[in-house]
This record gives sequence, C-alpha cells and structure tokens, in this order.
Amino acid sequence: MNGIGTAPSPEELRDGLRSDTLLGVRNLKMHFPIKAGVLQRVVGHVKAVDDVSFDVKKGETIGIVGESGCGKSTMGRSIIRLYEPTAGEIFYNGTDIAKLPERELRPLIRRKIQMVFQDPNASLNPRKSLGSALSEPLRSHGLYGNKQERQGHIEELLDLVGLHPSVINNYPHEFSGGQRQRIGIARALVLDPELVIADEAVSALDVSVQAQIINLLEDLQEKLGLTYIFISHDLSVVRHIADRVGVMYLGNLVELSDKESLYEEPLHPYTQALLSAIPVIKKDGAQQRERIVLKGDLPSPSSPPQGCVFHTRCPYKMPMCETVVPEFREAAPGRQVACHLYGEPPF
Repeated sequence: MNGIGTAPSPEELRDGLRSDTLLGVRNLKMHFPIKAGVLQRVVGHVKAVDDVSFDVKKGETIGIVGESGCGKSTMGRSIIRLYEPTAGEIFYNGTDIAKLPERELRPLIRRKIQMVFQDPNASLNPRKSLGSALSEPLRSHGLYGNKQERQGHIEELLDLVGLHPSVINNYPHEFSGGQRQRIGIARALVLDPELVIADEAVSALDVSVQAQIINLLEDLQEKLGLTYIFISHDLSVVRHIADRVGVMYLGNLVELSDKESLYEEPLHPYTQALLSAIPVIKKDGAQQRERIVLKGDLPSPSSPPQGCVFHTRCPYKMPMCETVVPEFREAAPGRQVACHLYGEPPF
C-alpha cells in the first residue's frame, strides 16, 4: 500500500481514519478500458492509477510530482469524481464518497472539494461575464439568497484573490493569463471549500506570474484554513509550496516524505533521477549532484511491467525486481518508499 503523510499504524488503519485526516484514499484504481473491433469489445485497460493510498491532514499541502503520463492528474480528478474510480475508497471527513450517488455526493463534496485546472480558458465560458460565472454555482447550491448578497460575496472574493471588484462585468478575453488563473482560484473558492486540488495550476504561466499565484495560494491557505493537493511536474514549485511530497511513477506512488528530507536525500532511484534534472547554481564548496539519465522509454500504462514498475529503467535493478512487487515500507522515520533496496523483500 502507498501513502502520503505520516504512515498510520495497522491499528489506526483497522480502526478507521485518524482524527486529523480530512481526506483518506485507500487502494484507489482508475483503469480506462481499451476497446477494439466493430463490436468495440474491451481488449485491455490503461492503468492510469493503480492501487494508490494516502491521507491528507487538515491544513496541510501535499505535493504530487511525476513526469507526464504518470497518473497524477487522473488521480486528482478521480478524487472529486470527475472520473468514476474503478476501485478503492475515498474518505472525506470519515465518509466514503467513492460510490455515493450524485444526489448524496452533491451536498457532501461538490461544495467542499474544489479543483483549480491548468488551463483557465478551457474552464471559463467566453459568453459569460465574470460575475455571471461566479454566481452560477451559488445559485445552483442555493447560497446567498438574492442577487445583492451574491454580488457582495463575489466582490469580496475578487478582492481576496487580487482582482478589483470593478471587473465583475468583464469577460474572460479581457483578462491576462495570470488574471484568468486568479479567476479560476476565485471560482474554486466561491462555495467555501475545505480542500482544493490544484492541477498544474501554474505550469502555463510565466515564471514571475507563477510566483505571484503561489504566494496567493499560500496567503489564502493561511486566511481561510484551506487544505491543498498540489499536482505538478515542476519540482522547484512543489518544493516551495508543499509540506509533504509524494512521487508518482506509472500510476503508483513510489516515495513520500517531508519535503526537506526528500529534496536533500531522495531514496527511490526514480526520485533521485527526477531531482538530478533540476538545474542548480554551483556554490563554492558545495557538491554538485550527479545527473542521472534514465535509459529506455516510459512503459505503457496499458501493459505495466511485472514486479517493480520501475525496474525496466532502474540503474540498481536486482533479479527480484522483475517479479516481486516492492512493499511500500518505512525506510527512515517519517519516510516511506517502494523499493527492494530498503529492507527485506516481502516473501
């Protein structure tokens, strides 16, 4: 089993979630069917997310990193049920929401778990003004009963995300990329959520604008008591915002740690390779991290390798890696890794 955060003991897992857990994911799988032929028969599955488990504590920021195609965005969308999970449990405040019908799901998480997407253009209706776009979810959920109350709430929210309330009647094309992402954040916050999943929320922005949005997210977390799952391929950005970091590879979590330990001394060979690719300025007397170049291509998620999913590219591969799935174990206090280099193999 994989995890993020301090690993719960078997007793805690058996008896239920810890009291400080806002979100608990257990054995989450998201497999997309592959269909072929005239009759469109299912001939296989793309295992985008494969048996992932983790906990998110109230008020913290979890960073999820990995290369493109590793399943991190799919995992985020499965958590909020934009995709219907193939298997697994998703506990929000102790209630399993993985298989709830929409009529029960709506009051539970449609308000309390929101998502900020990578491309705000794709999630904004060009025919609707900013005020109309932000008031629509309020009307849908029956919040702020009249137009004046809704407008007042929206103007306060715009001010909170760094936009002047006078832009409430403007349309999406009248804003810059950074402003549109601020609108995306405002729309995620308009229903007063507890958990926000940011999916590559700054990757399409200029570096200077990225810093502004990251600082905004941190300020909002402090003011509103938010919890974040921050999904990104940019390890430098994640290092700035996250409290803990989980590393994904081919639909699996392979390592989790507090960010200081992970960036200073990565354990999993894949994490070591990822961090070695970050450009750094060499300081006098500082040891330069050796660049690790992985051989081979990323395997297809429709046919992942047996045993350890990373063994086809791992520079430390052992015979057991080809057949035995490594247990996600504690390799150091507060640090977990799925690798046979740490501890005895689970025979």
